[in-house]
Amino acid sequence: MSAGLDALESGRVCAVAGRSQRHMQQWAAAYPSLFSARPFDAALHGTVSMAMAFSGPWFSAEELAATNKACLWAFALDWLVDYVHTSPGQVRELVGACLAVADGAAPALDDDLARMLGDLRADLADAPAFPELRAVWREELARMLGAMAREWEWKAAGARPSLEEYLGNADNHGFCFVFTCHWIATGGPGAARDAGRVLQAGRAVQRVMRLLNDLGSYERDKSWGDVNALLIGVPRETVARRAAALTGEARGLIAGLRGGHERLAVYLERQMDFCAGFYELGEYWGRL
Repeated sequence: MSAGLDALESGRVCAVAGRSQRHMQQWAAAYPSLFSARPFDAALHGTVSMAMAFSGPWFSAEELAATNKACLWAFALDWLVDYVHTSPGQVRELVGACLAVADGAAPALDDDLARMLGDLRADLADAPAFPELRAVWREELARMLGAMAREWEWKAAGARPSLEEYLGNADNHGFCFVFTCHWIATGGPGAARDAGRVLQAGRAVQRVMRLLNDLGSYERDKSWGDVNALLIGVPRETVARRAAALTGEARGLIAGLRGGHERLAVYLERQMDFCAGFYELGEYWGRL
């Protein structure tokens, strides 16, 4: 049997993930209305922390804090849009409140989603890269909110988009928003250089992750009533082939970032590869 992964490095990464998991538990306690549902279990905190720690094994838990907070917030947003809000008015109100906070408004004290987003924005505002990437961050938030609202409308109408339409709405996965938070938090001065190419690579990875998620979470999505590429009539083999083709496209775009944005490039590729392995065996959400 091959020795496989370096145990020393793996131990260090797992220690960072453990510290990050404790951060997540503290955030869950600070915004109690967001994370009281059963699917927000300890395993969700643990596996999300692992995904971030293994994707950037050179980072400390403190350096990954904004990334992890953004990811946990995106899970809460997804839960509210998909399972808690039952009318288009509620969804529109949620979107408006989040965009107002992104633009600097004070969140309502009884709105834990808006409060957590405001705290995340404040954390990012301290980063040297925030002034350069503030508009990108706001745009990625708006894209994610719009895509989640669109998926809610598909579900409410019983619509079955084409695979191309579905992939065109991949911002509902939330990866690019979380990645932009990571980019700001870890990028330093000059991080916005080549922003268009960085975003292009991030969107390519997001499309891959959208399909990997669907392949791994089909049974849960079917029981929860979620939209999934397999549930809009696309055969599993077709989805797998498309994911493989998109992975090749993403690797090419990531390769173009090496040299000028080496750590971002490696982080993107490791995120994609981590998810490919993770979704072979599990997923993030706990049971309803």
